Amino acid sequence: MSLGKLAREALTARAADIAAKMLTVDDEMRPNAWTRGSPALLSRMVENMVDNAIVHNQESGWIRISTEHEDSEARFVVETGGRVLDQGQVDRLTHPFERLGADRTGSEGSSGLGLSIVAAHGGRLALLARPEGGLCVAAALLSAAGSEA
Repeated sequence: MSLGKLAREALTARAADIAAKMLTVDDEMRPNAWTRGSPALLSRMVENMVDNAIVHNQESGWIRISTEHEDSEARFVVETGGRVLDQGQVDRLTHPFERLGADRTGSEGSSGLGLSIVAAHGGRLALLARPEGGLCVAAALLSAAGSEA
């Protein structure tokens, strides 16, 4: 599966939500970010990450999405701007049913991070509070670069 293709599909399907919040989307999809796995589950993981970037964003905010290939990994990365977050609180987001707090707008429509999907595909999920504000979420999966699945 091409992570870039899944990301483009997710962004296209959510164009109205992105426009409604007046979000700017910057994307950099590398053509060699391929992985093997369940098309339905990988699609859901990408959709979850894009949904969270939209729902938990501020009006007129931004989203940066990239796919990359390095060594034996294909990565799907979603970054957003926003308020400065505490890394300790961000680390709790990998625990079931955890949120950063009631002050995050739109959290009732959240889909989760897709942590179990990443783990089921032998990958890992990294969440980093950006020093200048916002969040970076990166799913690293085993690469299938050169595939045409």
